[in-house]
Amino acid sequence: MYLSKMLFKSLRQLPSDIELESHKIMLKSSMIHQAGSGIYSYLPTAWKSLKKIESIIRDEMDAIGGQELRMPVIQPKNIWSKSGRFQTMGDELFKLQDRRKKPFVLAPTHEEILTLIVKDIISSYKSLPQILYQIQTKLRDEPRPRGGLLRVREFVMKDAYSFDINQDELDQTYNKFSTAYNNIYEKCGLEVIRIEADSGAIGGKDSHEFVAISESGEDSVVLCNNCNYAANTEKAIFAKTEFTDETTNEKKEIPTPNIKTIPDLCKFLNIPDYKTIKSMFYETGNKFICVVIRGDYEVNDLKLARILGTTDFKPASQATLEKHNIPSGSASPINKNIYTIADDSLEKGNNFVAGANKENYHITNINLNIDFKADAVTDIAKFPEKAKCLKCNNDLYTKKAIEVGHIFKLGTIYSEKFNTKFLTESGARESMEMGCYGIGTGRLLAAIIEQSHDEKGPIFPKSISPYRIIITALNIDNFKVKAYSEEIYNLLKKSGFSTVLDDRNESAGVKFSDADLLGFPIRITISKKLEEEKLLEIKLRKNKDSITINKNKILDYLKTSED
Repeated sequence: MYLSKMLFKSLRQLPSDIELESHKIMLKSSMIHQAGSGIYSYLPTAWKSLKKIESIIRDEMDAIGGQELRMPVIQPKNIWSKSGRFQTMGDELFKLQDRRKKPFVLAPTHEEILTLIVKDIISSYKSLPQILYQIQTKLRDEPRPRGGLLRVREFVMKDAYSFDINQDELDQTYNKFSTAYNNIYEKCGLEVIRIEADSGAIGGKDSHEFVAISESGEDSVVLCNNCNYAANTEKAIFAKTEFTDETTNEKKEIPTPNIKTIPDLCKFLNIPDYKTIKSMFYETGNKFICVVIRGDYEVNDLKLARILGTTDFKPASQATLEKHNIPSGSASPINKNIYTIADDSLEKGNNFVAGANKENYHITNINLNIDFKADAVTDIAKFPEKAKCLKCNNDLYTKKAIEVGHIFKLGTIYSEKFNTKFLTESGARESMEMGCYGIGTGRLLAAIIEQSHDEKGPIFPKSISPYRIIITALNIDNFKVKAYSEEIYNLLKKSGFSTVLDDRNESAGVKFSDADLLGFPIRITISKKLEEEKLLEIKLRKNKDSITINKNKILDYLKTSED
């Protein structure tokens, strides 16, 4: 490929609101072109990289028994209503009607339709397990598309789905995918860690994310250096500090005029926040809920959603609070017949101050299981700024990261909803155990660039680079240099090396700058002086220094090069 014929233009000026390096680089090097907010065209160099990433993914999926298929993006609304995700995905789901006013969705993922496919085709344990996957366009109506390919409305994703006869078999399949994912990232030259994650709208009992540590990431992950515990902040567990007194003191109602918040209460009574109980009230459907947590922690809404089994909950309205005689700022579950969820931090202390359920009054020396009962006691706390590891009691810390893959154990959530069963060896009919596994290819490419770049541009790993070599021909208007450049270019092409020849009549500075911006692993420089001595200057993109070799040694060098 001649650079003069490529769809390439190096941009020098970019909009001031672009922050992420991968976004800057991909725009400056003509890898992507923006059509609208969160909507991009993949231009030839990006598409070459993405096809190489897809090839790596296909190899790993096929190696664990995957079968590739293709499913429709546009799907009838009724199957999404049946799964419940038409409601739970909310505004993120693109919705439309055809000319007959029949409702459809543009699928962001394909659990529903593939569950129906398997239901119609697979009927016996003899046909299980099944691993099916596709690499295809997905659509999500992101509220804040940003960061180039890191968060978009239209994207390409490899989504895979497994069907097994029982949980043990699902566990084995899940582990195969985990290994395959690690292989994919290693072959793509990306450093990742696997972390415990929340399943979100997809559902299921267990899930893990694969994340690339990067300051440009929008996710925060919690890590332990000692025992290698890793989780996202939505899922992270931690050791809650014990603050239990030796004695249980007598309760006492005290006036707290105009005290509505925990900080104000602590200041008024001169007590630490861990000696208070924070009470919050929610409603979901027709259910009224009280949530209590120790005053030094905050409630994690995603953990709470897992306990409630729905994300469709909201803070109780003033009308609901008044209906249940809940005074603002002085409330608690004491002497109230309310479904109550307590954070387990309340088991790590006693003699708390809580609302007296009386305007401008609180009550001292309140204890869980003595003064009030909870219907559920579990971890619903947000990860605090400082915490200890629950597993080894060492310090935990947080890092920014980019999610580059997510795997889920779905269990029988979808197979039960769609009656996708199989005949067991004993003749019984049972629901299939499912898993799902996703990798966004564009996001993966952006993460690779975020992790591997310098101030000049990307530093592509050989495995996913659009081309391996760029020949930077200086003095190209000299017919001997031009002929020599063509000779080397044709030699490399004939020998199977993907090569670009910069045949433009530009200055050396522009050509070197553009070579770095393109990020190919190897740059071969040809000049008038080098042509005269039949030499070539070779520089690896990842190194600062270059070497000069005889043209007759170029093929041997490239065959053994660790670029």
